[in-house]
Amino acid sequence: MNQGHVIFTQLMNFIPMHEFRKCVDRYRGHHKVQSFSCFDQFLCMAFAQLTFRDSLRDIETCLRSVQSKLYHAGFRGKISRSTLAYANETRPWKIYADFAQILIQKARVLYGQDSFGVNLKQTAYAFDSTTIDLCMALFPWARFRKHKAAVKLHTLIDLRGNIPCFIHITDGKVHDVNALDQLILEPGSFYMLDRGYIDFARLFTFVQQAAFFVTRAKSNLNHLRNTYHPVDKTTGLRSDHTIRLNGLKVSKDYPDLLRRISYTDPETNKHLVFLTNNFALPALLIPQLYKARWQVELFFKWIKQYLRIKAFYGTSENAVRTQIWIAISVYVLAAIIKKELQIQRSLGEILQILSISLFEKMPITQALSGFSPQDQISESPKQLILKV
Repeated sequence: MNQGHVIFTQLMNFIPMHEFRKCVDRYRGHHKVQSFSCFDQFLCMAFAQLTFRDSLRDIETCLRSVQSKLYHAGFRGKISRSTLAYANETRPWKIYADFAQILIQKARVLYGQDSFGVNLKQTAYAFDSTTIDLCMALFPWARFRKHKAAVKLHTLIDLRGNIPCFIHITDGKVHDVNALDQLILEPGSFYMLDRGYIDFARLFTFVQQAAFFVTRAKSNLNHLRNTYHPVDKTTGLRSDHTIRLNGLKVSKDYPDLLRRISYTDPETNKHLVFLTNNFALPALLIPQLYKARWQVELFFKWIKQYLRIKAFYGTSENAVRTQIWIAISVYVLAAIIKKELQIQRSLGEILQILSISLFEKMPITQALSGFSPQDQISESPKQLILKV
């Protein structure tokens, strides 16, 4: 029998505890706390994410069923749904937001040299949002429509590794374009945006910060052609123009030149028009970069499928934000483990395996790689052959 730690303990050993304590101290997370620490709260919520628990009662029941293993798994406080509910309601969600950023920075270093299918040396990001529907009666602070509540996750994805490096949580009424004001732009980096983010005053800040954007043009774009550049039409490109916006307001909002690229996708025969403030890249790279933007859509689909962010364990804004940030931490922690242990599985497969093996005593690499000594079939001559 394996005498080592359970898999849950091995998983949490990847957490930099000194950084976690700094986040707790920064927001006085242990003020008047006697037994159930912020790390106990994090462990409970991480367990809930990894095992797809439905409610606080579900979390309490499952953890108490393995009571003898909890101490060695890192739990120090008594597990109670009322205690966990109170912690989610009162302890600052910014503790877990800051800690998630620490894990994100670690993951970005690990995935910094990965390819995302486009030959580009600079950092590339995709920015988009997803809406999580809520019940108006239970979440009145997140009013979206007259009889509906919702929160939005405005997310910036680093396309190398699909790591979420910026997340801004708002109620459902906030328009997507307003989230651009929260971005800290990196000079020289590329940002892929869909048409919902076209606000030329905001897009001009990319020029001022020496960053680049790629987006799709709207059909009613009023512009004047300044320069024409030849293109190879066998690649799907139709035109590559340098343009200037035409119109009293937009010309003031964006007084600089723009690059307009027309492209027909050879696979779908769909005609697309792109806008960018980068004039150096080959024209064909612009559609390829925009196509990579779909990684953020896949990320939203992935976290909704594998993490608990559609059903919440608390109804206050603090509880919802806490659960979302811990869910993001679990996602990034799985990505870190995949890279550091060189696991040749998808993140979805890793989480599925962890969901049924957290309290098994076996090396985590053995659990995630799928190898077991029992997989070897004995060829002993004493083995009887069953004939049908």
